Amino acid sequence: MNRTRSSRPLTRISLPLTAALGAAALLAGCSGSGSDTADTDATTQAAAVARKDGAALQEDYTRVIKDVLPSVVQITAGDSLGSGVVYDDKGHIVTNAHVVGEEKTFKVTAATGGRELAAKLVSSYPEQDLAVIRLENPPSGLKAAKLGDSTKVEVGQIVLAMGSPLGLSSSVTQGIVSATGRTVSEPRTGGSPGATIGNMVQTSAAINPGNSGGALVNLDGEVIGIPTLAATDPEMGDSAAPGIGFAIPASMVQTVAEQIVEDGEVTDSGRAALDISGRTVLGEDYRPAGVAVVAVESDGAAAKAGLEQGDVITRFGDEEVSTITSLSEALAAKKPGDKVTVVYEREGSRRTAEVTLGEM
Repeated sequence: MNRTRSSRPLTRISLPLTAALGAAALLAGCSGSGSDTADTDATTQAAAVARKDGAALQEDYTRVIKDVLPSVVQITAGDSLGSGVVYDDKGHIVTNAHVVGEEKTFKVTAATGGRELAAKLVSSYPEQDLAVIRLENPPSGLKAAKLGDSTKVEVGQIVLAMGSPLGLSSSVTQGIVSATGRTVSEPRTGGSPGATIGNMVQTSAAINPGNSGGALVNLDGEVIGIPTLAATDPEMGDSAAPGIGFAIPASMVQTVAEQIVEDGEVTDSGRAALDISGRTVLGEDYRPAGVAVVAVESDGAAAKAGLEQGDVITRFGDEEVSTITSLSEALAAKKPGDKVTVVYEREGSRRTAEVTLGEM
């Protein structure tokens, strides 16, 4: 997966159409001589229902856009552009950590236009690729976005992605929730491994450079995620894979942003940790064969379970481990306090350990 520099309930139009067709079919069955007329009537009724449902869906789109778009902003961070979502009326804005980068000050413009506003970094949490900035002089009437319930997100749900792709502010794309519960690893940047994020929402709504940090919105006008990544296809030279984007779920956005706003930093990540530093090792066939433990934190989860420097981890719970990325992805699916069986090799012998995971 490659990171872009970005940045309602399911509307069931088929049910009324089916009902209309069913009623028409019954009507046709009552008359032997008027079948042609009945078929024509059924087609006319079905078309009318479809037009009505299409108009209602369009009204939903325009209503949601008018309601949510004022809460989406464009962020200029040095030479980069991204998007953000207004978190509260005090001027806090949540975005991606990769949008703010190493910058401390920013220029913010509302998606609906207006003058540029100055903002400063409150805190960045790269481990979850989230950050909060704050407007120095919040304008009156600043409208906070409404965060939705991530547990209610369903595959097939219609969603809109709002942000500033390619610097085009106030842009909206449409799609559906393609999958939930995805674990995605971001690419390495600046020599450091990218964040591995669990429970992400996959969407078919177009996510382009500049969308990161914006809003993925349902037809109830709720932000259900922060668009963060667009997939790439290695066979196509790492060009964008159309219709495959990922958003950080609103529940994690709420957890991280709330802590940063209240405490100035993340104090309780909710992310599981093995408490080691590791690196990918190669087997005799020169293919990734596990994760070598480079360092073990004193009194950390791995140390308490007996793992030592030099051990090579090959399995974590039900998941085979061949690279540091695969280990990170397996960890991202766990919670602090979970007990996991870890298989590792030490001096040529295979061993196992029961590890109670710590917190990142």
